[in-house]
Order: sequence, then C-alpha cells, then structure tokens
Amino acid sequence: MRVAPTALHDVMLIEPRVFGDARGFFFESWNRRAFADAGIDCDFVQDNHSRSVRGVVRGLHYQVEHAQGKLVRVTEGEVFDVAVDLRRSSPTFGQHVALALSAANRRMLYIPPGFAHGFMVTSESAEFLYKTTDYWYPEHERTLLWNDRALGIAWPGAIAPILAPKDATGTPLAAADCYA
Repeated sequence: MRVAPTALHDVMLIEPRVFGDARGFFFESWNRRAFADAGIDCDFVQDNHSRSVRGVVRGLHYQVEHAQGKLVRVTEGEVFDVAVDLRRSSPTFGQHVALALSAANRRMLYIPPGFAHGFMVTSESAEFLYKTTDYWYPEHERTLLWNDRALGIAWPGAIAPILAPKDATGTPLAAADCYA
C-alpha cells in the first residue's frame, strides 16, 4: 500500500497494492495494522454504501459533534471527490482537495475528523463506499454549500448537478458551523 499526503494536512491518498491475473484482482481495502503503520490509526464503527447516477452531488457533509473521519472509495464508476478543511486552527482552513476516485484506479482517500466531504458522480453511475469513525447523528449533521465561491472548487462543469434539497441549500463557509 502506498500512502501519499495531499495538499491538506492529514488528508491522505491511499493506493492499495493490487494483485491481478486472468481471474481478476485482489487487494486489501482495510488493514488496521498497515494503516496504523502509515499514520492512519483510527477505529471505524460504520460502513456506508451509496449508488448514484451521473451528476449527483452528495455533500458537502460533516457533523459538528461526533465528527467523523472517513475512508472513502469507489467500487463502480467514477466520482470527483472533495474534502474541505473546517478546522479554524488549521493553516489550510477553508481550503479543499479534490481528485478522481474510480473503480479503475482503486484509489482511496482518508479524510480525518474536522473536514466536510462530498462528491459528484462523473460516470453514468457510481457505487461509493465509506467507513466512518463515528456514527451518523442527524441532529449534528451540517451541509456546507457545495458551490460556495469562497471555496473555489472547480466542479466538473460539463455535468449538470443533481442535488437533494439539503445539499442545494447548504450553508456558505462564512456562516458555517466549524471546528476549533
């Protein structure tokens, strides 16, 4: 497994070691010891799985209490994945990292607590899996406005976004509940 830092401190790009032959492939998507050795030492308590069609934007979500770390990956299709630093004490507060995750590239992203997270489906459909370090508490969930100009996220422009009402009416960064 190769773990590489991204432009945001603590957000890590993970490229698993894939073993393939004529039958298909195999890789470890989670190994507590290997991840801890790479500096990602956390306990995951919940696995989530979504399927979405092209253009669906999910996020940018976070929880103000019970902040969640996430290990995200795509098992079918491709997404444009985004993490936004919401830690006011961080030198990268308000900045984001965005990259393509796909079933083909098998990349994963570790997003620690203190970040908002979201993605846009760029293929015809995508299946998205993620582990979380805390449970979902709807009363603590917040949505950062996905297209807030202050964030400067260059979402794929050739794709019409499809949004749930809570994502379409998210809060701009200037008014968002953030972490210390």
